[in-house]
Amino acid sequence: MPLETAPETPSAPAAEAATTTRTEARERAARNRRSMVLGARVGVLVGFLGLWELCARTNVIDPFNFSQPSRIWDQIWQWITHGTAQGSLGEQIGYTLYEALTGWVLGVIGGVLLGIALGRIRLLADVFGPYIKVLNAIPRIVLAPIFLIWFGLGPASKVASAVVLVFFPVFFNAFQGAREVDRNLVANARILGADNRRVTLRVVIPAATTWIFTSLHVSFGFALIGAIVGEYIGATKGLGLMVAAAQGTFNAAGVYAAMSILAVVALVTEGLLTYAEKKLFRWKPADAGDGR
Repeated sequence: MPLETAPETPSAPAAEAATTTRTEARERAARNRRSMVLGARVGVLVGFLGLWELCARTNVIDPFNFSQPSRIWDQIWQWITHGTAQGSLGEQIGYTLYEALTGWVLGVIGGVLLGIALGRIRLLADVFGPYIKVLNAIPRIVLAPIFLIWFGLGPASKVASAVVLVFFPVFFNAFQGAREVDRNLVANARILGADNRRVTLRVVIPAATTWIFTSLHVSFGFALIGAIVGEYIGATKGLGLMVAAAQGTFNAAGVYAAMSILAVVALVTEGLLTYAEKKLFRWKPADAGDGR
């Protein structure tokens, strides 16, 4: 009676080669998708600017009120080469960035510390919770004139505006992150002899880091808004003052030019935050829907 032969299994080199091929295929697909997305983004921007320019040149829209991309670029180039009425363009960008970054750092520190504290200590949350909710309900952008009266035209009033806008989203994310910590992790840490301080530093804060980083992306935009609004109301330098000056002279190109510069600054900062987040969270698996 003939013996049945067992099915042949692929050798180790063949299996390794197949795995390498699949990995290369996934990487190639990911690169192709990134290239396609980048091309689509550039195409949308070019199409929008081209349509805007065409409508302005053919008077479909009023170029005096809506301006046009070519005039906006001319205004930016003039600021780069000849400076602004308030000084060099780099000085204005640096001034606004200083205010926004300072307010962002202070707001993040305050939001994280208070969010973790109230998330860990229920008594503090019960006492201060209603006050925080009331303060959060106040439209904080209207505090900018008050800060201007308190701190004057200098950067302090803009920093204060940025702080109050940044604090609350960071606080609520840190608070929720501290509340959402896996109770089993906390219990295991206590079994191993960790006290409250070590539990907070070694378990709670690392577990809440993802929540906190989620708020950082949004909060820096709020910091820029606080700085710009403060400068728009009253300042001696900054992009917000440039917007106000251009509006005062009915220079639509100047308004759009300052807004474009602000958008570039925000995009660069967002890219830096995303890069830092990827470096800190390299251990996290990629999301299923991100195409990686």
